[in-house]
Amino acid sequence: MKSRYGFTFWMGMSVRQLLVIFATLLSLFPVYFMSVSAFKTKQEFIADKWGLPSSLSMTNFDTALAGEKFFLRFANSTILTVGAVGMSLLIACLAAFAFARMEFPGKRTLFNIILSLMVVPPVVMIIPLFVSMVSWHLVNSFQGTILIYTGLLLPFSIYLMTNFFRSIPKEIIEAARMDGCSNLGVFWRIMLPLSAPAVITLIVVNALWVWNELLIALVFMQKDDLKTLMVGIASLRSRNYVDIPATMAGLLIATIPIVVLYIFGQRFFIRGLTSGAVK
Repeated sequence: MKSRYGFTFWMGMSVRQLLVIFATLLSLFPVYFMSVSAFKTKQEFIADKWGLPSSLSMTNFDTALAGEKFFLRFANSTILTVGAVGMSLLIACLAAFAFARMEFPGKRTLFNIILSLMVVPPVVMIIPLFVSMVSWHLVNSFQGTILIYTGLLLPFSIYLMTNFFRSIPKEIIEAARMDGCSNLGVFWRIMLPLSAPAVITLIVVNALWVWNELLIALVFMQKDDLKTLMVGIASLRSRNYVDIPATMAGLLIATIPIVVLYIFGQRFFIRGLTSGAVK
């Protein structure tokens, strides 16, 4: 019986490990395809789409960097990402503190309404948002697009920060109030330092979404000088439909900042967990 149980357990562990390996390879395949295609010539890509390049060709990177105002659109994406993530983080943290540690009429109803907005896809709001932005003269402006991104990021941000604030022991907050801390002091000196893991996680997740977003940037940033990096790369592929290697080179360059941000955020995420435990 013991040997049969051990064999069953071993088989179950083997199947789980194989599934994990398969899922990992499946998720890494687009990265592999993008990376190898970026260093291929057009002829190599047509001859062998999946194999390794015979030599590392940098022609595609020259095309991506020179032909599509790459650095201008890189700057546009950076402005939108930093502005939207920063504004949504500030509003979400203040709102989450109110939902988690303050009492006011209609708190539960308002929180449930905010949660319900998480399931609304942005595409269904394009027309009313565009009408509103036209009436406010905010189309083709960083302010209007940042405002839209901030509104779309807030439901999930408030939800995440509220749950994390609720997990902080009440005794710490009560001790701070006894020492004379106001609500703003408790928020700034107690809640935010202890919430470093959630804050860093929120920055990484929101920055990843805004940086890769295409639909809103395409509709509300129509001027050529205001287009974002993803819109520029998409237009490169539509005009040069056979030049997939140049498109992959542009995507590879566009991925680097997000990978760096993720590595940076992961390092601080672990540090935030350990420091939060001590505090």
